[in-house]
Amino acid sequence: MNRTDRLYALVEELRAVAPRPRSAPWLARRFEVSVRTVERDLEALRQSGLPIRADTGRAGGYSLDRDRTLPPLTLTAAEAIAISVALRTVGSTPFAAAAHRAAQKVLAVLPADVRQREEALAQRVYQVGDHAPGGSAVMSEAVVEAMVSGHVLHLTYADRAGTVTTRDVEPLGLLWGPHGWYLAAWCRLRSAVRGFHLDQITSLELSGERVTPRESHWEAELTRLDAEPFAL
Repeated sequence: MNRTDRLYALVEELRAVAPRPRSAPWLARRFEVSVRTVERDLEALRQSGLPIRADTGRAGGYSLDRDRTLPPLTLTAAEAIAISVALRTVGSTPFAAAAHRAAQKVLAVLPADVRQREEALAQRVYQVGDHAPGGSAVMSEAVVEAMVSGHVLHLTYADRAGTVTTRDVEPLGLLWGPHGWYLAAWCRLRSAVRGFHLDQITSLELSGERVTPRESHWEAELTRLDAEPFAL
């Protein structure tokens, strides 16, 4: 069991027996680690804001205040990824520190495969220039799936002039720019990187075709947008 999974299991063990305590030696035997490792893990959980109490004495140990914590939530993979990635986008707001802690807690309860998908997607979300708060774009689960699985998307897109085209695109990243959210992708129709405003995608479908790696094109596009954010 890796540390992230153990931290989650520790919380659930304490929640299950609350308000009764569990001693560090008992927990060490339960998770097959040293007492020192358990104490270090519990201290990390306390530092993250969990209300874990340490009592000394013969009947002492560690206990969790159930009234001050939420029980585990049943989330789909897409829901868990959406929450964690959204929390990562508030870095420039007064809620940054709280969001960082919340993101850590979400990550701690994700299964390993979902956590890997979340981390892969989080690395593909970028803020470009100044942006307006909020935004009306709805993120399709097909976009999320295409981003993390590396599959081609077939979409119908209406540009600013109202011209409608159908395109096969290879998703590269998600951009939060001055005019809202965009899917950045290699457009096979234009043979170039293009940004597709999410509000202007009228339909899309995930194909079974894998994308071609285009890291050099993606890095060049990010460099261009850093210099010209309003070019989106």
